[in-house]
Amino acid sequence: MTLTCSLLAMPLLYVLPKRRAAPLGRWTITHTSRIYLGTLELIGACRFDIEALDALRGEQPLVIAPNHPGLLDALLVTSRLTNIACVMKADIVDNVFLGASARLAGYIRNDAQLSMIKQAVAELTSGSHLLLFPEGTRTTRWPINACTPAAALIASRAKVPIQTVFIETDSPYLGKGWSLLRRPTMPITYRIRLGHRFAPVEQARVLTVELERYFTDELRRTSRLPAAGCIVEAPSGGPRCQ
Repeated sequence: MTLTCSLLAMPLLYVLPKRRAAPLGRWTITHTSRIYLGTLELIGACRFDIEALDALRGEQPLVIAPNHPGLLDALLVTSRLTNIACVMKADIVDNVFLGASARLAGYIRNDAQLSMIKQAVAELTSGSHLLLFPEGTRTTRWPINACTPAAALIASRAKVPIQTVFIETDSPYLGKGWSLLRRPTMPITYRIRLGHRFAPVEQARVLTVELERYFTDELRRTSRLPAAGCIVEAPSGGPRCQ
């Protein structure tokens, strides 16, 4: 599915102006994501309770900041929200299966921080939502990795709030270190709930610390298992991720 979309997107990158390309690319990604997740649900592989995101449709521009337990996380969000730009790893934007579609949708590479921040602020200023994982990568330290200052910096410059989102799952499937050849126990349940909305502040470091503390406290309180790919070590009682 993703390869077909990329092949169709490739010529459109050179034909359509950005103001038309981005809405088309994002609409395509939303509906492709819905078909993919719907297929997983239909065959009994997964169960999804992610309708909480629907409350964000039509909202003011927001930095949408979820925790990041597994590879499906971005698809969960894009399947419910169309007018959204994503900050993505550069190697994903360069991927043959995903790259052309991501570029058509106006998604943002994360390999040049200044450029990333400028593009993200421009997207928010134009009325889009922005999807950015504060951890920067999938969780490797339960309950959440150290948060990067990117979300707080972008929110401060664009003067928009940060909407926290909690992605909960009962399986470590596709967490950091999970082999694509390893079969999980199915069905896998995914649930999304909305968290606190943080107002932007001038001091990004202060807000970053506050975000990380909030995620840590909430995930420790509600998680049914350590973040995907994490185990609990008996000697120390602390979690280790692999």
